[in-house]
Amino acid sequence: MLLSTEDYEEKFWHEHTCVCGIDEAGRGPLAGPVVAAAVMFPRYFKPEGVLTGLSDSKTLRPKQRSALAEAIQSAAECFSISIIDHTTIDSVNIFNATMLAMNAAAEKLEQLPGLLLIDGNRFVPSLPIPYLTIVKGDAKVVSIAAASILAKTCRDRIMNEYHREYPEYGFAQHFGYPTQAHIAAIARYGRCPIHRTSFRVKQLGEK
Repeated sequence: MLLSTEDYEEKFWHEHTCVCGIDEAGRGPLAGPVVAAAVMFPRYFKPEGVLTGLSDSKTLRPKQRSALAEAIQSAAECFSISIIDHTTIDSVNIFNATMLAMNAAAEKLEQLPGLLLIDGNRFVPSLPIPYLTIVKGDAKVVSIAAASILAKTCRDRIMNEYHREYPEYGFAQHFGYPTQAHIAAIARYGRCPIHRTSFRVKQLGEK
């Protein structure tokens, strides 16, 4: 589904000059970091050209995401990406690590937003900025969809780099998610240094 600003962002821009979308990638994998991105387009931004293809990152092919990521970075008023590694995830749990990533992305923006639009139904803010959580926001809101694409392309790039270091796990194919091939690799080789030790794999009898 292609997105339009008319249903969501535009009504918020009437009251806020700077509206920022935030999303993450990597909550479910057994390995690697969780990555969050924040994207703020100019007020009353209308997607044009390549950006008319903006949609939920999960519905796009890798080449589409790459082209859109480049266009997003050129069109955005400002954007930022935050990476929280697997050791922090194990230390504070995945929910808190995701909140750290989302808040860090907002804090790193060159310009302070007037409103944060968060994908999902829960958020714990660190900045005194109004926010709104939107379930399936990456399929409804242009700036959230853009953030999901930046987060996804960044995380995929990281996991491709890990694939070169640990090729036996197939990270370039599943990016750390619990596929049958990934679980079979863990059963055969054990966990590698980037696996989240706090995540259990029931198929391997872990509790």
